[in-house]
Amino acid sequence: MSDRGTVLAQLARLIAAAPVDEPLPVRLCRAYVEVLGADGGAITLASTTSQRLTLSTSNGVSAQLEDLQDVLGEGPGQDAYSSGNPVVTEVDGFSDRSFPMFSELAGALTGPLTVWAIPMQPGGTTIGVITLYLRSGALAYDLDDAQFLADSVAAALLDDPSAHSLAPISGWSDRARVHQATGMIVAQLSVETEDALAILRAHAFAEGTNLGAIATEVVERRIAFTPAPMGVTPIDTPPDDSTKGDEP
Repeated sequence: MSDRGTVLAQLARLIAAAPVDEPLPVRLCRAYVEVLGADGGAITLASTTSQRLTLSTSNGVSAQLEDLQDVLGEGPGQDAYSSGNPVVTEVDGFSDRSFPMFSELAGALTGPLTVWAIPMQPGGTTIGVITLYLRSGALAYDLDDAQFLADSVAAALLDDPSAHSLAPISGWSDRARVHQATGMIVAQLSVETEDALAILRAHAFAEGTNLGAIATEVVERRIAFTPAPMGVTPIDTPPDDSTKGDEP
């Protein structure tokens, strides 16, 4: 483990050098990625299957990795949250035993890379996860240092009363739409919440998009799950005129 004071000072310098008008989660995410020498990263809170909220992503690849975990309901970030331990996985386009779908699809989407998921545990309680990726090589510091910095980032978020209001608005609105869409599916199909969320994931996977986009379709009623009564022809189906010529 490196000297904690030195590592923390490096993080603080990078945060201070960032534009002051940027939201705190954005500055923290970028600084964490740079200190660890990663190619990109993301900060998520409450990384469970139904409550994950991505506060910040450093680039498009990080956003894709987070969206994929949202859609699949599996991945290193969710495992790190549930276990409370750092998770490292190789994404190379082949299925692995831990996250077979995530590994295969992420490899096809982003190309080969290594993903580190570090739980944020200020005071010993896991509140979220920082996910990093590298296309080649190793992080600049070891997992102990990465864990220490992740806990420091979490403490900074908790100590800043405006951190949630400074979070990217799209992240919060997307999550609100997911919850609203889930509730609509529960009402339409009389299923449990987890089943409704699984249905959303299935549609997002089938359409090759993210949960937020599919949730919007449901909320705006462009996608509905209410089955038509048996024997009733859907309203957009034209009548069958094939027998008109046989009439006397």
